Amino acid sequence: MNPVATQSSQDTIATFEKHVIPNYGRFPISLVRGEGSNVWDAEGQRYLDLFPGWGCNILGHCPPAVVQAIQEQAAHLIHIPNSWYTEPQGKFAEALTTRGFGQAFFCNSGAEAVESAIKLARLHTPENRHRIITFENGFHGRTMAATTATAQPKYHQGLGPLMAGFRYARFNDVDSVRELIDDEACAIMIEPVQGEGGVNIPSDDFLAELRQMADDNDLLLIFDEVQTCMGRTGTWFGYQQWNVQPDIITLAKGLAGGVACGGILAKEEIAPSLRPGMHASTFGGNPLAMAAGLATVETIENENLLDNVTEMSARFQSHFEALQEELPIIRELRVRGMMIGVDLTIPAGPAVGKCMQRGVLVNATHDTVVRLLPALNVTAGQVDEGCEVIADVLREMAAEV
Repeated sequence: MNPVATQSSQDTIATFEKHVIPNYGRFPISLVRGEGSNVWDAEGQRYLDLFPGWGCNILGHCPPAVVQAIQEQAAHLIHIPNSWYTEPQGKFAEALTTRGFGQAFFCNSGAEAVESAIKLARLHTPENRHRIITFENGFHGRTMAATTATAQPKYHQGLGPLMAGFRYARFNDVDSVRELIDDEACAIMIEPVQGEGGVNIPSDDFLAELRQMADDNDLLLIFDEVQTCMGRTGTWFGYQQWNVQPDIITLAKGLAGGVACGGILAKEEIAPSLRPGMHASTFGGNPLAMAAGLATVETIENENLLDNVTEMSARFQSHFEALQEELPIIRELRVRGMMIGVDLTIPAGPAVGKCMQRGVLVNATHDTVVRLLPALNVTAGQVDEGCEVIADVLREMAAEV
């Protein structure tokens, strides 16, 4: 058994079955330790994690600078309400806005960040303008407003009536957006790269056309950057990939290197509409998360990880392009930085279990897409190791068709 573990995976599973609500589909292993892109289970088995923390562990597991920052901060202040100022929150806000824009508000998760953006958009526009246009196959979170904003019917089942005020356009289809703009519209909200929807990448001019459409119709443009922030695409924020400036961006997942943290950045002329008394977050901006976030920024810069993203992205691309030529079951390859989607002509779900049995952790989304969100500091050797296992698994699945 792994020396970190105090009980076996089966013992932990038994505890869960008795005491934890079974709302997650879980794999039958208990993870107990992580380092970089590797994790170990209770029995000591190592796994190469190419989907660490569902994208939250953007520096891999237990990055040293983040661990140290948390340890040091915990000895001084763990939590303090936003009734007072704290140095870590101010410094982290400065780090984000000077690499992005505007002013920051902090919360705890992506769904909360989206809720904040929705509130800000409605507060900043006349009361009769409340509708927000979102996009099919997008994903914005699990709270009621964020779920309604998510234009995927499978997430709506059994939850009706949903919240009013959302209309759905087609991704990469400007005309479908134009048709939905009316006197009640206040904003357009979109992921620069759709993550859960299958790593869908916008056409070269699509985001710029949305910016122009928003300007022409006095709408706010919101980019949901929960997945694309913190260097995930090779720039600090996804909007910088297309040089299109939104009015608001939402942040979470990798924001604090694996610690629960969310937030928004908003243009300085818009931000004050999120006025006192209208929105808050009890744990948002807490000193632990802020210290972790600042250490994450410093690590990305000190280790030149934006450059590593570009290099390792090209390495993944090369591996999968060669595999695509070999296997007809690979319908499309979609890569943007450390966001990788391998779209199959068959269900992708079985690939997850088969890869795990061979010691590599991946994800399947949107039925047919094998999805990877590797850490920004993934190494060339780890890319090669992971791609070799995935290739073997997809060859096996192709032979079964």
